Amino acid sequence: MVTGHLQDIMRYAGLGDRLAQAMEYLQQTDFTAMTPGKYDVDGDNIFAIVNEFTTKPYDACEPETHRKYIDIQFMVSGKERFGWAPLLEQKPLMPYSDEQDLLLYQPENLNFLNLSAGMFIIFYPTDIHMPEICVNEPELVKKVVMKIQASAG
Repeated sequence: MVTGHLQDIMRYAGLGDRLAQAMEYLQQTDFTAMTPGKYDVDGDNIFAIVNEFTTKPYDACEPETHRKYIDIQFMVSGKERFGWAPLLEQKPLMPYSDEQDLLLYQPENLNFLNLSAGMFIIFYPTDIHMPEICVNEPELVKKVVMKIQASAG
């Protein structure tokens, strides 16, 4: 897991060519007027999902991991709390969904970070993460989730 402000994201470009390409896309794109949906960057290798949603109480959220994709989650507007823990010996609550690239877990032993507009967080397949948690009370947020195929990072 890596987190910071968008103005500093290129410090992490050395983490991989696909990650660097996704980071450049984040820096060069104005997401404020973009409508929610999926945006192609490099086919299945890199794409962006623009989301608008209302954050939820902790007990309405679920920790998750992905096997195929690394996430860069970038806050366009609003505030969101994220739970995080390293994936070690935790047992998933369900079988892996290849179609959704998703495993869900119990919300145990998580650490929490609050992100506001202009901030990003990177989650690898070895990171359990619990997004969409409200900071103080539910609020409307706009967020971009960059999906980067993990096989060549």
